[in-house]
Amino acid sequence: MGIASLLPGRLGFGTAPLGNMFRAVPDEEAAATVEAAWDAGVRYFDTAPLYGAGLAEIRLGRALAAHPRDEFVLSTKVGRVILDETEDPAARDLGEKGGLFEHGRPNKIVNDYSKTATLRSLDDSLKRLGMDRVDIVWVHDPAQDFWRDEWLAAYESARTGAFRVLQELRQEGVIKAWGVGVNRIEPLELTLDLEEPQPDAFLPAGRYTLLDHEHALRRLFPAAAEQGVDIVIGGPYNSGVLVGGDHYEYQQAPASIRAKAGRITAVCERYGVGVKAAALQFSLAHPVSRAAVPGATRPRHAIEDSAALGEDVPPAFWAALREEKLIAEGAPVPPG
Repeated sequence: MGIASLLPGRLGFGTAPLGNMFRAVPDEEAAATVEAAWDAGVRYFDTAPLYGAGLAEIRLGRALAAHPRDEFVLSTKVGRVILDETEDPAARDLGEKGGLFEHGRPNKIVNDYSKTATLRSLDDSLKRLGMDRVDIVWVHDPAQDFWRDEWLAAYESARTGAFRVLQELRQEGVIKAWGVGVNRIEPLELTLDLEEPQPDAFLPAGRYTLLDHEHALRRLFPAAAEQGVDIVIGGPYNSGVLVGGDHYEYQQAPASIRAKAGRITAVCERYGVGVKAAALQFSLAHPVSRAAVPGATRPRHAIEDSAALGEDVPPAFWAALREEKLIAEGAPVPPG
C-alpha cells in the first residue's frame, strides 16, 4: 500500500480552478497555466469530473497531449457521473460546495458510487482526457452530506461499490492505486476502520494546513501511518484565503478565518517568508504527507508554487508560529 513510489515529486497540480471555479477562465489561460506547471517541473496532475462538469478534464487532457504519457502521473475521481442532459450550473445542489462551478459546463451531474457508475465514470474521464489510462483514482466526497442523516447511506454505497471495484482494478493492474478524496476527516477515519477494501492513500482537502490541522494531526495521520496509507494534501491554501484570497471552504471567508490568516501573514512578513512557502512546507513536513496539489489558473501562480517549495525558511519562523499558537504543539515543521 501507499503511493510514495508512484509520485514523481512533492508538488502536484490541482485542476479544480480549470473547471471555472469562481470565474470563467479562458481556454488559453488554462492551457498556459498547465504548461507553466510542467515547465516548473510538476509531473503529477489531479483532476475530477466534478470540476466544471468535465471541463477541467478536457482542458488538462488537451494540455498534456503535447507530452509523453509515461512522463507524468495522472489521477482523477469517481462518484459523480456527467450526463448529456443539461441543467443550470448555478442551481446545482453540491452541498457545502454550493455554486462552486457555476461557470462550468451545463451538463447535469449526478452522485453515484455504485460499481456500474464507477466504471462508467472512469471510462468517461478517459474519453474527456483523451488518455488510455490514469494512475490513481480517488473516490470523490462519499460523505459530502456529512451533516445530513443520509450521509452514512451514501458512504456505504461507496464502500460496497466504488471502493471494491477500484480495489479490483488495482489488483488487475488497470490502475496503480486508489484512495478517498474528501473535505472532512471523519469518513477517512471510518475507512481506516474497514477490514476491506484497503485504500492506498487519502486526499483530504484543506484539512492539514496552517489554518486547520489539529484533527488530522492528532487522529487521522497517526492511524494512517500505522496502516501504511499515504496522504496527498489538497487545498493547502484553504481555497485561497491563506494567500490573500476571499474564499475559505469554497465560500466567502468568515471574519475569524481572515483574522487568523492575517496573523500568519504578519509573521511571514516579519521573517521575510513567503506565505506560499510557509503553507506548502508546513503541509509537507509531516512524514505521512507525500505531496501537495495546489490549484492555479494563472501561469505565474503555478511558477510561484514551485518556487515556494525551495524557499529558505528559517527555524525561527516556525518557532514564532508555535509561540503565537498558530501551529499546534507536536506538529512537525521542516528542518532548518
